[in-house]
Amino acid sequence: MPKSKDENQSTVKSAMKMMSTYIIDAAEDLKDDKIKEVINQLLSARKIFLLGVGRSGLVGKAFAMRLMHLGFRVFVVGETITPSVEKGDLVVVISGSGETQSVVDLAKIGKHLGAKIISVTSNPNSTAARHADVLIVLGKRFKTDDMDYLERQVRGAHRSLAPLGTLFEITSMVFLDGIVAALMEITKKEEGDLKLRHATLE
Repeated sequence: MPKSKDENQSTVKSAMKMMSTYIIDAAEDLKDDKIKEVINQLLSARKIFLLGVGRSGLVGKAFAMRLMHLGFRVFVVGETITPSVEKGDLVVVISGSGETQSVVDLAKIGKHLGAKIISVTSNPNSTAARHADVLIVLGKRFKTDDMDYLERQVRGAHRSLAPLGTLFEITSMVFLDGIVAALMEITKKEEGDLKLRHATLE
């Protein structure tokens, strides 16, 4: 039997609250020295490359857009205008599982070419994590046995979905937007400065 309108509204609010709580917990778990390392790598890189697939790739594109607004030389891996990776560059890898083959392979190539690697993942024991110069672990991995249906959906915990799909992607987006906020302070940029670099052909 379909849910009533009130039940659907309750599901939306419950899901939003669960996501918010997860993001807050992930923020509390972040180490200050790791955040500092990410910022330092971004500020010192000659070029910055964002690497991810699926929804994680969309998070990477959103971060790349903000870095461009801030004046960084930034590219999304896979786009036709993306240049070659060289020593002194930075590759930011976004992968919840840390085991997506194409992502891992490209990260290895970047490292071999002399780039630094930042891995943003939920799996600290993954291949992507092992190749990282800076490792950011967002959230925790969960057993599905103790979850109700809603929690399984929100956490992306069904076996057919990428581990921590929904929560990892949302948390990584918020984390990277937090990095943007810090970069705005450091570079003394305001929203008006970002608007000057916003796309005009849309």
